[in-house]
Order: sequence, then C-alpha cells, then structure tokens
Amino acid sequence: MLPPITVAIAYHSGYGHTERQARAAAGGARSVPGVRAELHDVTSLTDELWTALDGAEAIIFGSPTYMGSQSAAFQAFAEASAKVWADMGWRDKLAAGFTNSAGVNGDKLNTLTSMALLAAQHGMTWVTLGLPPGWLYSADGSPDDLNRLGGFLGAMAQSPSDAGPDLAPSPADLRTAEHLGRRVARTALRLASGRRGLEGVAS
Repeated sequence: MLPPITVAIAYHSGYGHTERQARAAAGGARSVPGVRAELHDVTSLTDELWTALDGAEAIIFGSPTYMGSQSAAFQAFAEASAKVWADMGWRDKLAAGFTNSAGVNGDKLNTLTSMALLAAQHGMTWVTLGLPPGWLYSADGSPDDLNRLGGFLGAMAQSPSDAGPDLAPSPADLRTAEHLGRRVARTALRLASGRRGLEGVAS
C-alpha cells in the first residue's frame, strides 16, 4: 500500500468567498483514495507554510481577482516564494489555480495566467481545468453547469459584490472547484505512482 500523497491548497480570501472555493477544491482532492488535502492561508508566511508546501505533491493556488489581478496578499506570497525558486524547490510538482471576482468576467483570466506563470517560473507542471464551457456556450446551457463561466486555465467563480460568502459563489462554481481538486489529485496520484514504479525498477 502506497503512503498517501498531499495536495496543498495555498490561497488568500479577502471576504470568505474564495475560501469557499478553496474548501471545495480540497474536498475534491480528498475524494480521491490515497490523497489528503491541506488548506493553507498564505496571508501568514510562516516556516510551517513553506515546509508544508515543500512536502506536497501538488499545489493549487487560489486568490480573488481584485482590479483585474490577484490580491496583494497573494502577490506577497508569490514574491516571497523567490527563496524557494532560488533552489528550484517546487520543480516538477503539479500546480493549478482558481479565482473569484464580483464580475462575471472581471478579468479573472489575468489572475489565472499570473498563477500559471508563477508555476512555470518554479518549474512546475500546470494542470488545466479539463472541462468544456457550460452555460452560455449553447442555447441549452444552464447556470447550473460545471464551468459555467467558460474558463480553461483554472476554476473560475463569480460572487456578486452584495452577496456574502453564505450565498456565493454559486453551487455550480463550487462544484467546478471541486472538479479541479479531484483532477489535480488524480493526476498527482498517477505521477507519484509512476515515479515510485520507476524507482522500484531502478533499484
């Protein structure tokens, strides 16, 4: 029996909406046997945070989109990761991302692109959402569809500015984040199993 692998969700949430996405992604990862998920709020840049991320097979980044980009707190985390980058400490880990904004568009893609570039700088392998677009893509679409906002690079969510985290993001957006967590976990498990198999052949 292989020991469990860890998927870490490294996120910042300003008002609680993005935290709901983070918890949904963690739930999706935990639904995969052999995988455990850990939630890490990156507003606290502690030694424990860096140690936990170092031990993870995959890191899913999460941030709200403010004024067309990731939050200042997430950007501070990204910049602080330069110490890890100097040693290529996250090289060959898996990475993915999710974001939330008040607008249906809100330029969320810019936030996900920044996260993907951060992962690329660290030598990580980016896992996409892996879903076709829902809702407005066809006349039969529904706001209850997975990937209702039609993203590909990561999981997108929309929370009206006057709706608290008890009301938003929508169930469809949370299920999309859950799908992303599950997809990352399955990919990480296959990667870890293959690596262990190769190590067994080499020995």
